[in-house]
Amino acid sequence: MENLPDKWVRVNIVAAPELLDALANFMMEIGAEGVSQEAPAPSFGEPEDVAVFYEDLTAYLPWDKREQRLASLRAYLEALKLLFPARDKTTVTVQEITSADWGEEWKKYFHPLRIGRRIVIKPTWEPYEPFGDDIVIEIDPGMAFGTGQHHSTAMCLEAMEDLFVQGCQAPQDVLDVGTGTGILGIAAARLGAAKVVCLDVDEKAVGIALGNAVLNQVSSTLKISGDDISRLAGPFQLILANLTAKPLLEFCPRFVSLLSPEGYLIISGIIEKQVPEIEASFCRFPFHLQRSIASEEWRCYVFQKD
Repeated sequence: MENLPDKWVRVNIVAAPELLDALANFMMEIGAEGVSQEAPAPSFGEPEDVAVFYEDLTAYLPWDKREQRLASLRAYLEALKLLFPARDKTTVTVQEITSADWGEEWKKYFHPLRIGRRIVIKPTWEPYEPFGDDIVIEIDPGMAFGTGQHHSTAMCLEAMEDLFVQGCQAPQDVLDVGTGTGILGIAAARLGAAKVVCLDVDEKAVGIALGNAVLNQVSSTLKISGDDISRLAGPFQLILANLTAKPLLEFCPRFVSLLSPEGYLIISGIIEKQVPEIEASFCRFPFHLQRSIASEEWRCYVFQKD
């Protein structure tokens, strides 16, 4: 029997920029453990004045069910071709990689990044000299999602930082659902939360998040586990959920029950076409929308419980 966790599928997609956000979201929907995007370059063989600019998107899929995942991707690309016939030069290359290759793969894309006013996310292998009151968070992504490079994570961090700088009302009890590398939970602790519960159904992610918590000296503040959210006891003053639309909609009633009165809920991982369904669903519950953040085709919401 294959040792499945030791193998991964690296999928590189070269496509027009307007397709990249939809493709990134789709790769996450079919189980990608990480997505990165490179700067655009003009297509080859075309005059400079009419060149179409394309971008590289790289995603990493688990080895199990790879054929089904790749078949879904091919079908999705065919659908995009019908919707965007003028952008039909999308190319896909697939490569098998092993766990030993993973760290080197991510080093190509992960560099220090400032988010908001004070938060700086840096990989463990690169130096950074803090400036002023910077909060520097070191992340070793391992095989978990969450480096701050993706719009959905960056918007969560920005929204959370704004809540904590409001002063004495800063949240003290925080829940991070789908913690991945632990980046949001670690940021909450570094911003001043007294207790942070981090959940992830992926055992690998739990181990990676634990390591990152130790690395950032917040392991005494964070409780990281693979517990099911349905068995969790609240209340929490802040819930963070950087997921995709389907689990966000599924967990919405549970968020309501776990959140304290006047508590905050930050959700992200939503693309533009999902906005109407998300807004309609969440506004049926005792939430009022405090803030909406947009970054390209991605959306992040900050709700407050009535």
